Amino acid sequence: MAKQVSAQGLEQFQDNRFGMFIHWGLYSILARQEWIMHIESIPVPEYEKLVPQFNPVKFNAEEWVSIAADAGQKYMIITSRHHDGFSMYDTQLSDYKVTNTPFKRDPLQELADACARRGDVKLGFYSSLLDWHHPAYRFREESGLAWSDYIEFLHGQVRELCTNFGDLASIWFDGDWPRHQFNETNAYFKAGGDFEYDKLYDMIHTLQPDAVVLNNHHEAPIPGEDIQGFEQDLPGMNTAGFNLSEAQEMPLEVCMTINDHWGYHDTDNNHKSTRSLIHKLVRSASLGANYLLNVGPTPEGEILPVHAMRLRQMGSWLKLHGESVYGTRAGSLSTPEAVVSTQRGDTHYLHVLDDMSDGVYIKQMPDSITSATLLRDNSPLTLQPYEKGYFIDLPRGLRDPYDTVISLQ
Repeated sequence: MAKQVSAQGLEQFQDNRFGMFIHWGLYSILARQEWIMHIESIPVPEYEKLVPQFNPVKFNAEEWVSIAADAGQKYMIITSRHHDGFSMYDTQLSDYKVTNTPFKRDPLQELADACARRGDVKLGFYSSLLDWHHPAYRFREESGLAWSDYIEFLHGQVRELCTNFGDLASIWFDGDWPRHQFNETNAYFKAGGDFEYDKLYDMIHTLQPDAVVLNNHHEAPIPGEDIQGFEQDLPGMNTAGFNLSEAQEMPLEVCMTINDHWGYHDTDNNHKSTRSLIHKLVRSASLGANYLLNVGPTPEGEILPVHAMRLRQMGSWLKLHGESVYGTRAGSLSTPEAVVSTQRGDTHYLHVLDDMSDGVYIKQMPDSITSATLLRDNSPLTLQPYEKGYFIDLPRGLRDPYDTVISLQ
């Protein structure tokens, strides 16, 4: 039987509810998002010319972790190696890495140290299962290497991540999608064999017993995967076309972008409003899912100011309303379309997201609930029987511009 994350680690991960995703690598120099090597069919020798250009002198690990903490994010997941094959840490298994750039430093180690010093944000790593640069993945015929050589490299890097950076929140895999999504003959995506997940997951759970494993393969999780992920959609939705399976009865995580791309794109100014981002956060929590919100730092090593501002605005809202998000589980109340609920023990929280009526009508309210208050300041609200449920009057002057939260005791 496959090993799983510890019960303590799984519970903590769910309690955290909000995390920061970070896509950062050589592709930031080109400023046309993280898939640019594939999209523009850039040959390996040409793409490698980015290495001597990478020098993010403005990178400050303390500042990045501070932004996450100010946002109310409890963990961060950063790309240790994306599909372009460039390692963003001082791996001993490849020379194609950040410490061989003019920057010379190991930003992942600096982030791990900054997280450890603060203690309120936990680090985790994204690891690509495919590799557009590694000869044993994409160029086996030309290199004479075997698939086993790539598996040794992949597993070896995951072992480094699990042993060199302290206690981790998560190992987050990407790049093994259902075969019908890409042409099987395309060397960019054609795996040469099995990824040996049983060995890979057991190694992670042995070395990092409290770290959850998520594989963004867009299908139902297999043994050893602790979290089911959804990309650019809430659980049960598939507007983005990625999420091919229904939500399972297990912990969930939603990953989304603030604008339209994961990696830095200098002409993408379609930044979501703070209100929209808070709504995605609470809708995710109402479905029992964490919300992993992405930033794509610049080649200089800065999180975009507009993203930092949006995140800190979310954090300000969470300072008053975090009780209705952290440590909660999926809501169980029947609510109107403009309202979602979360739950912590016997306390239910109503998130009134849109001003659709003069209050909130809840059908089949649990008999144990006897009072309603405004969460941010405990102002009492009128809870009166109405038809087969209860109506909570919510005066306009008490409403929050982002999300008005009612606590039902």
